[in-house]
Amino acid sequence: MGGVLFIDEAYSLYRAENERDYGQETLEILLQVMENQREALVVILAGYKDRMEEFFALNPGMRSRIAHHIEFPPYSLEELFQIGKLMLETQGYRFAPEAEKAFWEYLERRMRLPNFAYARSVRNALDRFKLRQAYRLY
Repeated sequence: MGGVLFIDEAYSLYRAENERDYGQETLEILLQVMENQREALVVILAGYKDRMEEFFALNPGMRSRIAHHIEFPPYSLEELFQIGKLMLETQGYRFAPEAEKAFWEYLERRMRLPNFAYARSVRNALDRFKLRQAYRLY
């Protein structure tokens, strides 16, 4: 109480297809606390838009109890490229000019594939790049 409860991938709280899931009870308790302690607690539910829509459909009372629904636009290719460069720079790495071009092309292709997770996908790709570099250096 007196703080913020941030739940990322909130839709994973409740899986209707799993009969042994306690998510419904969890949501009912969360809703009760949100209603009764509204001055003492801020709850932020985050997740991908389509999955959050399914989540709210499972519990219609949830949508009406969440005062604000904010949709953030997805990152552009340029933004993801800059995020990747910043991630590398903070770790003491930098792209060679040829590597910058290859990374840009990689992002262009990767963004079209299913399950692309924006900055998380960028971070994972950079981790793989660094691992391959370590193998080469070894």
